[in-house]
Amino acid sequence: MKTSKKLLTILVAFAMVITFAACGNKTPAESSGAPASESQPESSEKPAEAGKSYDIGVAIYQYNDNFMTQYREELAKYFKELGEKNGVTYNVEFQDGKNDQATQTEQLNNFIAQGKDLIIANLVDPTGADQVINSAKQANIPVVLINREANTETMEIWPGKTTYVGVDARQSGIYQGEIIAALEKKGDINGDGKVNYVMIMGDAGNVDAEQRTKYSVETLQKTIPAESLGEPQRGNWDQAKGQEIAANALSQYGKDVEVIFCNNDGMALGAKQAIDGAGRKVNEDIYLVGVDALPEVIELLGKGEFTGTVLNDYFNQAHTAAEVAIKLLDGNDVSSYYWHDYVKVLKPEDAELKRLDYKEESVEEYNKRIEEQYGDAAK
Repeated sequence: MKTSKKLLTILVAFAMVITFAACGNKTPAESSGAPASESQPESSEKPAEAGKSYDIGVAIYQYNDNFMTQYREELAKYFKELGEKNGVTYNVEFQDGKNDQATQTEQLNNFIAQGKDLIIANLVDPTGADQVINSAKQANIPVVLINREANTETMEIWPGKTTYVGVDARQSGIYQGEIIAALEKKGDINGDGKVNYVMIMGDAGNVDAEQRTKYSVETLQKTIPAESLGEPQRGNWDQAKGQEIAANALSQYGKDVEVIFCNNDGMALGAKQAIDGAGRKVNEDIYLVGVDALPEVIELLGKGEFTGTVLNDYFNQAHTAAEVAIKLLDGNDVSSYYWHDYVKVLKPEDAELKRLDYKEESVEEYNKRIEEQYGDAAK
């Protein structure tokens, strides 16, 4: 299987180097609410052949990320479980992109040159996903994109052999807004009829960051006016940066800060440190929400020291990514999208992990849903 690919994949790898050089300096970019569809294999799908061996390359945007660490570890664990169950060897090689596009480009080039049977990509820069797919298509290597969503045009390049497994970031923002709106004071601690908030965002151009920022505030404003104290600040998903931004905001605006929205729990944990340092108390004179439901945040929720978070379900996403990857390795076509729901977490038990169904969509179905549900064009 791999021998027939070697010459072609080496040539494609050189083409990737040239193509990615042109885009290497780019800056990085409610689900439907309907019940997830049953996602049982079709009878026409080819079963895995016992005794076979497959090589899988997994490119992670950055190991130094709490959520992607959980995801990566679960993915490796589940591939091992499935291999033992199916009698198939899945040789999974992980690479750390170190949040650097040039580094990850080289790693992807190497995966193709090595003739990997499949690539799973958590891209540093999702706007360059079309180059990954075009190059992989030439080498006949299927691609599973995870965590960072590419635009819909990209998903039409190689239908059936390219897919995205993830969650709809709009839903996580909506849930954050609903958490604050459901509070007794709706976040309005000083009783002036509006909520003064600080927004700590992820990285520039990232779809999750943009949509969590937009929909958290829009959702809250359906219940009570909300006003941003300064411009949203980019914390790049980093705890230390989250602490710095929150500390500066608390120093500048003092008691006027009623709510801190964070695009992820890592930055929210940093904000919690800043809140403690400023002598404030979460859920007493300030509210704090994040996304991911990290263990440290769940512990704080149990103590009443965190307002709420949203489970970015790494467990189900990792399991579905592996299962879809195996469908591709077995020669089957797959849907363009496999979606899981976020989960609103207000107490520790809300974050318990269990296997859940996913929802499949084509590009056309996705575009139609986003237009109907949000009046917005899918990216």
